[in-house]
Order: sequence, then C-alpha cells, then structure tokens
Amino acid sequence: MMPTNDERLHFFAVAEPGLVSFVKRELIELNLQPIETVENGYDTSSGGVSFTGDLRDLYRASIWLRTASRILVRAGEFVAAGFSELRRKTHNLSWEQYLRPKEPITFRVTSHASKLYVKASIAQEVCLGIADRLGTHPVLTSPDHSQGQLIILRMVRNYCTVSVDSSGEHLHRRGYRLATAKAPLRETLAASMLLASRWDTVSPLLDPFCGSGTIPIEAALLAHHIPPGRNRHFRFQEWPGFNQTRWEEVLEAAESQRTLVSPLILASDRDAGALRNAGSNAKTAGVAEYIAFSQRAVSDIDPPPCTGWVVTNPPYGRRTKTSKDLRNLYDRFGDVLRSKCPGWQAAVLGADEQLLSRLRLHFEPGISLSNGGIRVKLARGRVDETPRSEK
Repeated sequence: MMPTNDERLHFFAVAEPGLVSFVKRELIELNLQPIETVENGYDTSSGGVSFTGDLRDLYRASIWLRTASRILVRAGEFVAAGFSELRRKTHNLSWEQYLRPKEPITFRVTSHASKLYVKASIAQEVCLGIADRLGTHPVLTSPDHSQGQLIILRMVRNYCTVSVDSSGEHLHRRGYRLATAKAPLRETLAASMLLASRWDTVSPLLDPFCGSGTIPIEAALLAHHIPPGRNRHFRFQEWPGFNQTRWEEVLEAAESQRTLVSPLILASDRDAGALRNAGSNAKTAGVAEYIAFSQRAVSDIDPPPCTGWVVTNPPYGRRTKTSKDLRNLYDRFGDVLRSKCPGWQAAVLGADEQLLSRLRLHFEPGISLSNGGIRVKLARGRVDETPRSEK
C-alpha cells in the first residue's frame, strides 16, 4: 500500500554534534513542528530532531534544511525479543513504499541492552522479513555500498526502531563543490556558522580565509533564500511511492521564494588555486554573481566603511597536517580586524583555544561543533578597537 499525499509520516532529521538546535530552528521556520521523542526510555534528541508530516513536507525539508545530515523515515517501531518475532513484525511493515523487488539494500545496526545483539543476525532476519513482504529476496550489499537503500535498525531494551534513509548521499553534498581546497569545510557546518553568527543577510559579510568558498556560497544561498538541495538527487526519488507531480510543485514553490536583496559578500584567500576552486564552485551553485572573490593576504582585506559580519574558518594546522606555527597569523588577524573592522560582528571557527585567544577579541561563550572529526569551537563576538587584554 502506497502512502497517500496527505498521510502523516514520522521523520527524523539527523544532525551532527552541536547542530541539533539549528536543525530544530530550521524546521520551525518551515512550519514543521519538532517533537520530543523518548523511545523505550532512550532519548533520541541528541542525534537529531523528530517531526511529522506528509510527502510534501519530506520533499520540502530535504531541499531546504541547511544544517541536517540526512532525513530518515520511521518505517516501524515494535518490541522484538526473538528472531522469529523480529522477522514477523518486519514483514508487517509497508516495504513496498520504499523498495522495489530485488533492489540492493544495506543495513546499519546498533543494539543496546537487548536479547538480540548480533548485528549481522539482526540484519539477516529483517532482510528475510522484507523478502516475505515483497515476495522476492532483496540484494544485500555491504555497509559501505553507496548505491543500495540504507535501512537503519536500532535495538534498545528489545525495542526495535526501523528507519529508511530518504536522502541517499549526506545532505552536505549540495552538488556544487566539485573542486576543493586542502581542508574543505562541510556545507552543513558553514551554514551553521552563518546562522550562529546571527548575520542579518542584509549587511556585508566577509570571509578572509575562504578556501574553496563554502562559507560565502552558503551565505549567498541563505541571503537569496535559495534552497541548498535544489540541484541534487535524493534517494526518495527512486521509491515506488515517489510523487513526481508533488515534487515539481515543491521545486516551483521554492523557486518563487527567491529574494532580490543582494548583500555585499566578500571572499578572499592568499591561495590562487583555492580561489579558482571557489569561483568554480560558486558558478556551479548559481551564485557567482553575488560574491566578490579576490586574492589577497588577510592583512590586505578591504572591507566597506559600514559595519558587517566576519564569518571565517582560519587554518588551525590539524587537518592540513602542517606543523607551521600559526600564532603570528592569529596575532595579525586580530590586529587587522580591530583596525579595519571595528564594530563588526565576528564568528571564527577554531580547534585551538590558545590560537583563538591570540585574536584578543571579546568573544561570547563558544559553541562546540565537529569539523571532519575534529572538535572545534565557534567563537562569536563584537570587534572592538581595543584588544581584550588591554581593557
């Protein structure tokens, strides 16, 4: 049985550490109300945000969410203390909504305090339950196989939650970053930095360490109200229950929401190769005309006389595997901000508290995030003419 256009479904927007609050805020702006979920005594809110909606809402959330990693559809929840029970209850789920006969599938399994704990055996029984439902055995692929339909199974105290991935590739893959610098910033993290900076999307924005251009590109998408997922493919487009007409309506509605406001977005880097990549990525994203790229050292930035925002990810030496001493760079960056950007708001991502302190800015308590597996902090504050240590 296929879902009707108005059938209410249960979704879970997966978020990386530190980004849950941003995903929740985005859902509210889309008029999709987050719901608190505790599954068999297990709080799921630390890994994402639950919400309900219909197929249109799934399509809308998929193209508009800037900070979520992927969106799961909760296919079913039930108690299973034995393998026969697991297979039987799996058979009762509406797999024909998500799978075609003999379609490749891959499982991601976790088990905590449950009688069923061998991951391979859990996956095998669920696979048999799917075969019972569809009348044909699906093709089971390895977990790293990117082409199969991902099914996520979580066992907690014998309570099984079955989720179907609707996204396919990670949602940070917008489809525009074809060329990268040494340590590219994930698009979801760049979008979170912009939201956390409280940029008003009207004032000038400056990124003096733009690398492959992720922050200015995400800023242009945000300012012009362009959905970041409009040009990519989603796994749900391959489902038997995919509604092409409804999908086209969602895309058309999104296109009509573009704004004409065009804030000044300045992006610079001293690396000519990185700038070429940034320009190419901005062109692919369709926002090249909204960004002013220039090759220059941080000491040569030329911000406008009005106030604005500096949102940037300066090098911190870990991901690029360099032993170069960055203390002088941070000292100089702080001095440049005070001399050229007084009164501006600053949001700086860093992995080293000592390096961030060398900026001598008046930062608020930072936001802990993760960048490529590295624990980082987003420091936010106002640029004053007087260094912090001199006050």
